[in-house]
Amino acid sequence: MLKRPSRPQVAALCYRGHGDDKQVLLVTSRGTGRWILPKGWPMEGKNDADAAALEAWEEAGVKKGQLDRAPIGEYSYPKEMDDGELAHCSATVFPLKVEKLKSDFPEADMRTRTWVSPDEAAEMVQEKGLRKLLRDF
Repeated sequence: MLKRPSRPQVAALCYRGHGDDKQVLLVTSRGTGRWILPKGWPMEGKNDADAAALEAWEEAGVKKGQLDRAPIGEYSYPKEMDDGELAHCSATVFPLKVEKLKSDFPEADMRTRTWVSPDEAAEMVQEKGLRKLLRDF
């Protein structure tokens, strides 16, 4: 059986605080309402880290932050496409320390966001690889 190659995505692990006070920002997906990181497709003319930061603005309202251009890992998951087909995706994750969060952002009416500890976030997401990244963060 042939395995299709993964489709690349970029994700922002938005966080604030440090040590025991560190929290990460999760948003709900538009389709299923499950908890996810802000993420999307790579963008022409932008490197992957900058594309992840733009997704953090569009999906979570992160207006300003300190972006780490070195990814901390990646995770895989199935994504339902607009045509109903499932695509195997692999998201590269970039940390983004949040400095300014806005309540009015492009997808504000389509998503819910919440701040939780990395361990709580790991319990809320479905993807095993993402759970490990969150626990190790």
